[in-house]
Amino acid sequence: MNQFEGVRLEKKLVLGMQHVLAMFGATVLVPILTGLNPAVALLAAGCGTLLFHYVTEGKVPVFLGSSFAFIPVIQLVDKAYGGLAYAQGGIVVAGALYVLLSAFVKVFGVEKIKSYLPPIVTGPMIMVIGLNLSPVAIRMAANHWPIAITVVLTVIGVSIFAKGFFKLLPILAGVTVGYVLSLGIGLVDMTAIQQADFLALPAITLPKFSLGAIAVVAPIVAVVFMEHIGDITTNGAVVGKDFFKDPGLHRTLLGDGLATMFAGFIGGPANTTYGENTGVLAVTKVYDPSILRIAACIAIGLSFIGKFGAMLQTIPVAVMGGISLILFGMITSVGMRTVAEGNIDFTSNRNLIIASLILVVGIGASVVTDIPVGIKITEDIQLTGLSLAAVIGIIANRILPKDK
Repeated sequence: MNQFEGVRLEKKLVLGMQHVLAMFGATVLVPILTGLNPAVALLAAGCGTLLFHYVTEGKVPVFLGSSFAFIPVIQLVDKAYGGLAYAQGGIVVAGALYVLLSAFVKVFGVEKIKSYLPPIVTGPMIMVIGLNLSPVAIRMAANHWPIAITVVLTVIGVSIFAKGFFKLLPILAGVTVGYVLSLGIGLVDMTAIQQADFLALPAITLPKFSLGAIAVVAPIVAVVFMEHIGDITTNGAVVGKDFFKDPGLHRTLLGDGLATMFAGFIGGPANTTYGENTGVLAVTKVYDPSILRIAACIAIGLSFIGKFGAMLQTIPVAVMGGISLILFGMITSVGMRTVAEGNIDFTSNRNLIIASLILVVGIGASVVTDIPVGIKITEDIQLTGLSLAAVIGIIANRILPKDK
């Protein structure tokens, strides 16, 4: 227990708003980049967080927000299948796989599952996700380079020079500065905000299911599974509790999976536990999980403010391009960190082969456009480069003999 447990509601509201500010920039960025609705993403994040807390018996102080790992596959499915509804179907199935993984962890233990997804597989896979997104960031920033560069400098400045809680808000600061500057030079069309109702129901959409789209989206679970383990480990270290034992990793995985399924069913991006909010815990030393639930309720409330949702959709492309230049590179850097922290020995030919196969197949899919990339399993199912890279990495790790 910490000194803030049992405090008055008004103080908890202020503390909850801090968590909303920390998660907000990243949570709405994913739907803006993929074409999903930001208001629905906020609704999915809020409801998903409450669902997670219910499953984990209210013991784990985390917030669930939009997952960056799913950005490239959502974009790919939208383009290949002519609609985001099929990406939603893939997200629902990905959440179901999370639920299945939680059952496996309960039965076999986490170490058995982790043996299929060591850092030599997950690290290069995370790099592939970030590198596949890099052309998207360049195209977006190219809409107005001065705005994009200003946003980049703002994010860098806040990340490096800001102190305390404000150091946790580089994305929000970058978007705010870029948006205000864009307003000043006439790049923002205010028509949508003027026409929107003050209160409005989020534009919920139902998923559609295609085996091909599912085959594209589902393999990303291999990456976010390890991301989940890392986030829960970090959260427990900050709070000073072992959440792997109580309430158990199987419960945190189940909560994450059900939240992702819910998001897919209403038109939101897949959810994941947010390190930004764990950062807030570390700064404030306030570990009361009820404050995260208050933040979730605030996010749900924001999703019903029509003018707020309309404003999010008026953010200029160049502003999001500037943010993306930083974030997509950071995704790649996280993959490099995963490899480094895993103490991978790259003098081993085995490790070199696994990493090289994942990187070449995964990145090649975003570069090669004149020949088919992937494997056609049936007329409807094809493993794309990103999915194929994940499958190859997992298989290679299992069949190649380890160095003695």
